[in-house]
Amino acid sequence: MKAYAKNIRISPKKLSVVASIVRNMGVQKALDILKFMPNKWSWLLYKVIASAVANAKTNDNQDSANLVLNSIIVNKWVVYKRWNPISRGRSHAILKRTTNILVELKVK
Repeated sequence: MKAYAKNIRISPKKLSVVASIVRNMGVQKALDILKFMPNKWSWLLYKVIASAVANAKTNDNQDSANLVLNSIIVNKWVVYKRWNPISRGRSHAILKRTTNILVELKVK
């Protein structure tokens, strides 16, 4: 019972803070916390967990009350490199980081 989100345009460092809050929780409690969290990217993790729950219901005939988050893995992915021109013909690098998310569920 898994769900993936690939090539998301957010830094893995920012998303791992949100992921560490809901790790090893029950699915319903984690969804409730993420729904009302003021963090900008909590809705993304909410959608991935909800997708994993939907996969468990349709593919494995599991009840969502018995599901627990087994692991949330936030990996870095491609870094888009852009340049910002500055004085005297030089430039500074702008690194636009992307993230992959893997959510795995298990039964209590």
